Amino acid sequence: MNLIDRMANLDRRWIFLMMGLAVGIPIIVIGITGKTLPEEPTPLAQAAFDVLDDLEPGSRILMAWDFDPASEGELGPMATSFIRQCAQKGHRMYFIALWPVGAQMIRSSTSRVIGGYYPDLVYGEDWVDLGFKAGNEAVIKTIVTDFAQYFPTDARGTSVDAIPMMEGISSLANFDAIVNASAGYPGSKEWVLYAATPLKKPLIVGCTGVQAPQMYPYVPNQVQGLLGAIKGAAEYESVVNKWVRSEQMLDALESGGITEPASSELAARFAANPSEASTWTTEAAAAAMSPEAKTRLIELASAPTPGIFLEAQRRMGPQLVAHLLMIGLIIAGNAIFFATRRRGGSQ
Repeated sequence: MNLIDRMANLDRRWIFLMMGLAVGIPIIVIGITGKTLPEEPTPLAQAAFDVLDDLEPGSRILMAWDFDPASEGELGPMATSFIRQCAQKGHRMYFIALWPVGAQMIRSSTSRVIGGYYPDLVYGEDWVDLGFKAGNEAVIKTIVTDFAQYFPTDARGTSVDAIPMMEGISSLANFDAIVNASAGYPGSKEWVLYAATPLKKPLIVGCTGVQAPQMYPYVPNQVQGLLGAIKGAAEYESVVNKWVRSEQMLDALESGGITEPASSELAARFAANPSEASTWTTEAAAAAMSPEAKTRLIELASAPTPGIFLEAQRRMGPQLVAHLLMIGLIIAGNAIFFATRRRGGSQ
């Protein structure tokens, strides 16, 4: 039996084993080394970042978490990065959910990001959890003109009149942007139809891969930024991580006496190539910085990104290798088919 015959009659269990290794090995390697594949953002992912970055600090951002644990693998990393960018920028975040389990997703993401990395943010002044409301798109249609009708209290039962950041919020028109993480109905399409379109408010959508094709027609008029599935999450995650590191190093440079525009240029350069920070601190340009400031700069440049902010990028490794294996098997299967037919085989 030649090679083609052996391949044509290959036991399917070998294919299952190859797929298991294609998924398992990248998970193990990434877990041990902490390294992830580089991600270059598409225009849609970059646009999602730019919408929030272009707003002034203190802007009001409505965060609608319309998903459940079944889709958290795709949407959880998006939610994490959305919160991180808003928290780092200094935006005020208003969380709501149109899915019953969305309230749980709000508590999970806020406790991990705000509780773990931005503990200085004050509940009721910097962020608020308004919880879940039943009614699907009827909720959106109502709060377009009367926000308090559906949200008279927050998720803890506190009257909105007693929450400082709720002052001046009477309708969706009072928000500067809407961010929606959606796994289906009600979700992104309803936010487009009943909120972003009539109010002409910037809308950022993070959705599952199945839902993404339905949202592309709304870009860029009704939807300014779109993240589709884990790939979109990884791209956006990469942009946010680099920006946060750059912002942190910018603060370190300016506190050490390096002024604009040099500080911004250096921060961007070190964010792209962290190893250059250590070399730069030995040059004459860094002479004005104190030893403590130099040490702080080097620590920020070399510190690993917390794993919570790398979830999407880590998941891209197994997905890439598995997809490459599938492509290889398809090519091999077709090659075997044509080779067998050419020599007059019946299979």
